Amino acid sequence: MDKWDKRFMEMTRLVSTWSSCYKQNRQVGAVIVRDKRILTTGYNGAPAGVESCKERGECLREKLGIASGTRQEMCYAVHAEQNAIIQAAKLGLTLQGATLYCTHQPCSMCTRIIINSGIERVVYEQGYPDDFSIELFTAAGIKLEKYTE
Repeated sequence: MDKWDKRFMEMTRLVSTWSSCYKQNRQVGAVIVRDKRILTTGYNGAPAGVESCKERGECLREKLGIASGTRQEMCYAVHAEQNAIIQAAKLGLTLQGATLYCTHQPCSMCTRIIINSGIERVVYEQGYPDDFSIELFTAAGIKLEKYTE
């Protein structure tokens, strides 16, 4: 890890504070970078026009007793990685050869999207209970690195 990795990881932590996730420990931020330039950012939150869990005052997953790392579709939030990639699409930016920095290891759903977006490297800080995502990154030849200071 170099000084740029540290700076971009600091940015992901800042972006995560914009999350509308009800659970403090699941506020996730993502920053996509190429050639030391930030292309897009994303955080986990409800789609535009949909009331978030924070606004509802409860976590749907918690209410339904859904274990972390399972049934990701049962959540109002769009994941941070997905939002960052969607933002690039809205702006007409290619992500080919980019690096995605994320506060948490991507889930297998996000991993599939990351692979198809052309991102070549993913740096994350905190683990996530989804070993299949690691398998997918390995099969696709995408560098997956756990950030350490």
